[in-house]
Amino acid sequence: MLDETAKGVFTIAATPFTPDGALDLDSVDRMTDFYAEKGATGLTILGIMGEAGKLSAAESEAVIRRVTARTGLPVIVGVSAPGLAPMQALAATAMEAGAAGVMIAPPHTLETDDQITGYYRNVAEALGDTPWVLQDFPLVTKVVVPVKVILQIVADCPTCVMLKHEDWPGLEKISALRRASEGGARRISILCGNGGQFLLEEMIRGADGAMTGFAFPEMMAGVVAAMNAGDETRARDLFDAYLPLVRYESQPGLGLAIRKHILAKRGAIAHATVRKPGPGLSPAAVHEIETLIARQEARLQALG
Repeated sequence: MLDETAKGVFTIAATPFTPDGALDLDSVDRMTDFYAEKGATGLTILGIMGEAGKLSAAESEAVIRRVTARTGLPVIVGVSAPGLAPMQALAATAMEAGAAGVMIAPPHTLETDDQITGYYRNVAEALGDTPWVLQDFPLVTKVVVPVKVILQIVADCPTCVMLKHEDWPGLEKISALRRASEGGARRISILCGNGGQFLLEEMIRGADGAMTGFAFPEMMAGVVAAMNAGDETRARDLFDAYLPLVRYESQPGLGLAIRKHILAKRGAIAHATVRKPGPGLSPAAVHEIETLIARQEARLQALG
């Protein structure tokens, strides 16, 4: 079961599709193995970048059961929904299948601090003993969750064990949360997103690792390991080697197509299909990606 000590790299998994848009369960197996081989310490499925909103309930269940049956890594399942009933049902399915916990983003209808804290108290009550992750991603959800609200949720809801931190700018939020923990607030795990763009600084500020889907999860695993070993120079050198591609993959609206192209190129999935509605890549974009990968490989060889 997921708890407050979780750390490392929980890769946000893509959802593979065939060229006609059907769910590709064989690629789910390949991708799950790939993430483990590249250093992931856990997996997060059915997230925003996992195209969860484009899946039917049956497809979501199929992905959950396929991944949990395939890996011994802890699996977090995104169960965000407009209402508590579908959230509760998918969470029950996930936990019955062997998931370690679930992740919940705030619905866009929440406008005040009291509404946010009240919503998550209802979530905790609906989920019972299931441990859950508070997904803080205001750039997408349009819901700003201040530090004081996160601390109130943590105090009110013992089953909230992790913050998926994806605010931007958000480094000061991490520092404030860790200061509060030092002052007596319950310390929960903080794993960070945004494609890994700020992973180095996030680790310095007190994060426990990453929860994002950059197509080279070994970079994130290497940075986290080096920081935990006290070797900031090695962490910076490794991060710098991948940074141009991190930047390119972080383009709003196109990032998932770029990520899936690279995952397919690396053999993690059979096809780079983004389920409709979703963009494809132009020949110019593919050329840019190939150039960035080639230069990245040269930097890694020089780094040793």
